[in-house]
Amino acid sequence: MRETVRLAMACMFALFAGVAWAFPTRPASIIVPQAPGGANDVLARMVAGKLQEYWGMPVLVDFKPGGGVIVATQFVARSAPDGHVIGLVSSAHAINPSLNEKLPYDSVRDFVPVARLGFNVIGLVVVPSLGVNDVKGLIDLARSKPDFLSHGSNGIGTGAHLSAELFKFMTGVKMVHVPYKGGAPLYADMMGGRIPVAFAILTSAMPLVKAGKLKVLGVTNPLRSSIYPEYPPIAASVPGYDMTTWTGFMVPAGTPRDVVQKIATDVLRLANAAELRPKFEEMGFETAPLGPTEFEAFIRVETESKGKLVRESGSKFE
Repeated sequence: MRETVRLAMACMFALFAGVAWAFPTRPASIIVPQAPGGANDVLARMVAGKLQEYWGMPVLVDFKPGGGVIVATQFVARSAPDGHVIGLVSSAHAINPSLNEKLPYDSVRDFVPVARLGFNVIGLVVVPSLGVNDVKGLIDLARSKPDFLSHGSNGIGTGAHLSAELFKFMTGVKMVHVPYKGGAPLYADMMGGRIPVAFAILTSAMPLVKAGKLKVLGVTNPLRSSIYPEYPPIAASVPGYDMTTWTGFMVPAGTPRDVVQKIATDVLRLANAAELRPKFEEMGFETAPLGPTEFEAFIRVETESKGKLVRESGSKFE
């Protein structure tokens, strides 16, 4: 009897080991919660290309915008837990539990953190025709015309959205939030004269900034960015202001641990790849990789701290 049990356990171990060893067994997908054309599009394609090189198997980029990243996150939560569906997640994952009490998933129980890749630089940008040249100028204009100005973001619950809410809360200004399904449609409306202000990932905004069609007033990091040192932190005009945003990857709960570790190892490998470092910097992305255990602990801290900001600012899911 004991021999039979030992044999059965050995077979099960061999089966699970074989599954991990064979991963991936088919094309994998990285799920992006924004529309094509934004910063996460560029980042996801870079990561997908490198993983495809490592794995010898296609890694596709699949866009599922909508619901303030909830559509994409729910899709990941309901996918087969075998590692072939990988969700790109950001600060929004830590923000949404406090912003929306009716999430169709549990942000902790339904996912396994894989790896943090690093940090995005978010900037406060305006159209030149607005006639302001710095953060103080925008504050003065917004205070003189409450609810006259509208500001855009790449979605409800994103780091850009909360950056704006924190800004309004700390300065007392009143502006109307207009959420989009990504950076591309936001910039289209800014160029069309419909949105004068935005908090946006500078990676995607830089082509318009360099063309003189957008102006950067400041960045949300508490200190000057090493990648964009020419732009002052908003904290220089609003003491104590700090909204650092991050990007990483998750898979559905129940994904085998060794598959999670395989994906994490390769994400950390590409994060440290010398040939990619200039590309990350060109994108305005600061790599700061964390493995599964450290990333999970980081998310718990972020969920608590971002939740406090949401509660203090009075932000709600619109």
